[in-house]
Parts: sequence; C-alpha cells; structure tokens
Amino acid sequence: MRGTHIPNILTAINLAAGVLALILVMAENYTVAAALILLATILDSMDGKLARHLKVASDFGKELDSLADLVSFGVAPAILVYAMVLEGLGVLGLIIAIVFVVCGALRLARFNAKDFTGKFEGVPITVAGGLVALLMLVGKDLHAGIILTIIVGLSFLMISKISIPKF
Repeated sequence: MRGTHIPNILTAINLAAGVLALILVMAENYTVAAALILLATILDSMDGKLARHLKVASDFGKELDSLADLVSFGVAPAILVYAMVLEGLGVLGLIIAIVFVVCGALRLARFNAKDFTGKFEGVPITVAGGLVALLMLVGKDLHAGIILTIIVGLSFLMISKISIPKF
C-alpha cells in the first residue's frame, strides 16, 4: 500500500500547474504560464515512470493522467497561444486554438483505447503542448503566420499515424 498514491499526486500537481497556467493567462502573465506548462511536462514524465517503478500502475492512474494532460498540454497551451498571438487573427485564431485542443483530445483517446506497443502513434500531446509553451517563451516575436502554421502542424501531427518511439 505504501507509495500507491504518489504517482497520482504528481499527476494532480501536473493538473494544478495547467489550471494555474490558465489563470495566469487570464492575468496576462504569459511567461509564468508558459513555464508552468513546461513544469507540467516534467511532472508528466515522472508520474508514469514512478507508477511502473513502484508497481502501482492502474487504469485509474492512466485515465487521471489523460485528463490532466488534456488541461495542461491541450487547453492551457491553446489558450496561451490564443491570448498571445491567435486572438489577433479573429475567428481563424479561435478555430486554430480549438482545433489544437480537439486534436489533443483525439490523440489521448486513441492512446487510451489501444494497447501501448512501445511506440506512439502520432506526436504525444505532452510534446505538442510543451513545444507550444516553449515557442511562446522563445519565439513569441515570430510572425503570427509562422506561429499559426506551427500550431496547425502540431495539431495534425498529434492525430497522424506517424510512429514515434518512446524515449
């Protein structure tokens, strides 16, 4: 029984970081919001490894992880990039932000519905969301068209059939 909740606590902290990132976007504190999304990527990389190491991996933990991932790496990055760049593009920007979240949700659902073979099908939402946060930290001055192209590209890479080995 010892340690069975530790991975889920890390997942809950990942989720809290995503929610806090959303709140900070509303307060226009974009840098800290992006940093929190990147912190969530670190936490996400630890929870599953820890669950397997402690031999406490569970369906509950897998589902909780996916829900946290949708917030921290789907919704939070989409709202961050929308507030910083895409809002200026009007309805197109809104659609692109929504497409990113929907593609992330589809990617998570597909992952949960299949047995993991050691290779990911499509870019994981954690990678896509982390890249968006990193882009908003270091590439925020790029032309809006370039950022839009990157967001659209990441969206479709998440739902692609590209095989990516787990590192």
